[in-house]
Parts: sequence; structure tokens; C-alpha cells
Amino acid sequence: MTLILMDMTDQTSSVILNKTRLRIAVASIFFVHGLNFSSWAARIPDIQLKLGLSEAALGGVLLILPLGSLASLPFSGVIIDKLGSRLVVLVATLGYALTLPFLGFSSSVAMLSVGLFIYGFFGNTVNIAVNTQAIGVQTHYGRTIMASFHGTWSLAGFTGAGIGTLMVALGIEPQIHYLIMLALVVVILSINYPHTLKEDVNRNTGKFKWVKPDGTLVKIGLIAMCGMMSEGCMFDWSGVYFKKVVEAPDAWVPLGFSAFMMTMAGGRFISDRLTNRFGIGTVLKGSGILIASGLLFAVALPYFATALIGFLLVGFGVSSVVPLAYSVAGKSKTMSAGMALTMVSSISFLGFLLGPPLIGFIAEASSLRASFLFIAVIGSLVAVITSMSKTIQRA
Repeated sequence: MTLILMDMTDQTSSVILNKTRLRIAVASIFFVHGLNFSSWAARIPDIQLKLGLSEAALGGVLLILPLGSLASLPFSGVIIDKLGSRLVVLVATLGYALTLPFLGFSSSVAMLSVGLFIYGFFGNTVNIAVNTQAIGVQTHYGRTIMASFHGTWSLAGFTGAGIGTLMVALGIEPQIHYLIMLALVVVILSINYPHTLKEDVNRNTGKFKWVKPDGTLVKIGLIAMCGMMSEGCMFDWSGVYFKKVVEAPDAWVPLGFSAFMMTMAGGRFISDRLTNRFGIGTVLKGSGILIASGLLFAVALPYFATALIGFLLVGFGVSSVVPLAYSVAGKSKTMSAGMALTMVSSISFLGFLLGPPLIGFIAEASSLRASFLFIAVIGSLVAVITSMSKTIQRA
């Protein structure tokens, strides 16, 4: 009897260990993805200086990256269904990492543009594939853990930015910096890839057939779109808001974005616990309320302390939206997790593309405060759309 109990205990420990190792492996892919992207972003000023780009020229070149991401959307889900997310994660992550030094070595606008298109293509393919892996890991756990994976990506963003700052201080050229990051990605990938998920949830291995997305997938895509539009607003315009509306001293201008990033990253590490206790619907509705109230607070009281509090609230609100949207999409009964994530990403990506320029147009026509007020309305739609779907509230 004692031997039987010992054997059962060993088996249970083995299952727990395997699940934990699986989770660490997939989290490591999120980490190298975030590290890769933040490493690129940290050296944009140096590359601009190297190629002698004006602000307008740089803006035009940077637009090519999201176009590359957009180009990957029609193919990502199909490739993942055909080959499995595990193989796609390996190939796309290596492609993403290998393209980074290419950007650093670019000696012309044409070379940089080609590199950014490829970089965006690989980057979004990794995004879909690793989130498909995360859905599978979540299924093994039997509870929501998606937000913690996205929190790891945010943590990698801080790490990459810190390394970039150090490289600049040491006078290390972008191409050398990027070669170092490539080596680091290869090491992390080599250690963790063997432990990634071998089989996807609801994978369709047969001949590809187009399936019309159901109403729930469309709604969750719209929720993610509103979240990404709010996120894009903060990424691109929070510094401008603190400089032109809040009129903060130059040294304090970055604090608005830092406050948002801090609570967005922190929120992702507590979101899973809140979701498992209160449910996806409740957390999504709360997220929409936080986004709207934070922006309204910053617009109504455009002073340093109050705007900072408002941006902190927005960070908490944004933190859960995309991870929970992906989590619901991964439970689709009409298609594989990879295809569902691709469809939701296709809808939500419009928010990331259209949000920042739309804010600029509204600010030009009226004021920056009016444009932030518009984003507050967009943020509130996260709660409104969630309330309209019983399926999402029960997910």
C-alpha cells in the first residue's frame, strides 16, 4: 500500500513538474520576442542618425514594420494548422532574431525598409504561434494563465530597454548590440524549445477550409481592437500629452509613459488571479471602465499628479484586454486555436494601425484633449461589448 501511494505521489510530482517546465518554456519565447522588439526600439534614434533620416522620413520607414505584420496575418493561422505552432515558433523566432542584425547593418533606406518588412512578418508570426502554445499550456492548467505570459513580454520590454541604454552608454554600435541579442536569443531558445508544447489545441491537420468567424469571435476581436487602440494611443501620444497639455518639465515628460508601462506590466501578473476568481467577463468590463475613467481623469484634470494617476489607471485597464481576448479566442468551438487567434488578431490589429494616426487627425482638427476623450469612449466599448455577449461573460 505504501509503495502504491509513493508511486502515485511520484507520478503527480512528475505531472506538476512537466506542466511547470512547459510553462517556463513558452514564457521564455514570450520573453525573447519582447526582448527582440525592445532592442530594436531602443536603437531607433541611432539608426535614424546613421541614415540621416528626417522625422517625416523616419515615420514613413517605421510604417513598413506594421505592414509586414499585417502581411503575415493571412498565412499565420494556415501555417500553424499545417505544421503546428511548435515548429513555427522555432523558425519564426530564429527568423525574427536573425533579421535584427540585418536592421543594424542597414546602410540605406531601401535596405532598412526591406528588413523592417521581414522583421514585422516574422514578429507577428511568432506572436500568433506562441499565443497558440500559451492556449495549449493554459488548457493543461485548467485555469486562466494567459496574462502572465503577456506580462513576461512586458518584463522583457523593460529588460531590452535597459540593455539598450547600457549599450548606448558604452558606445556600442547597433549592429554589435543586435548580434549580442541574437546570440542571447539562440541560447535561450536552445535551452527551452525542447520543452515547448508538442501538440496544439483543436489543431486542424486536414485540408484548409475557410470558416466564417462566429459572432463571439467578431466581438472578442472588436474588444481586442479597442484595447489595442487604447494601448497604441499611450505608446505614441502619452509623452506628447505630458509635454503639450500637462506642460510638464522636460525631465518629467517620460514619467507619464513610464507610469502606464509600469501598471500595464504589473497588471498582467495579477490579472490571472483576478480572472480565476471573478471571471473573464467581470475583468474585461472592469478593464474597460479603468481605461475610460483613467483617460477622462487625465483630460478633465490635466495637471501632472492627476494625469499621472489617470495614466496609471489606463495601464491597469489595458493590461488584461488582449491576453483575455486571446484566451477566449483559444476556446473557439468552430476552428483551431491558431486560426481563431489569427482572426482575432486581424480585427484587433486595425486598432493598433488606425488608433495613433486617428488621434493625430482629431488633435489637428480640435485638440489633443479631445482626441484622448475619443479614446476614452473607445476604451469604454470594451465593457459595453463584453456586456452584450453572454458567451464571453461565461468564458
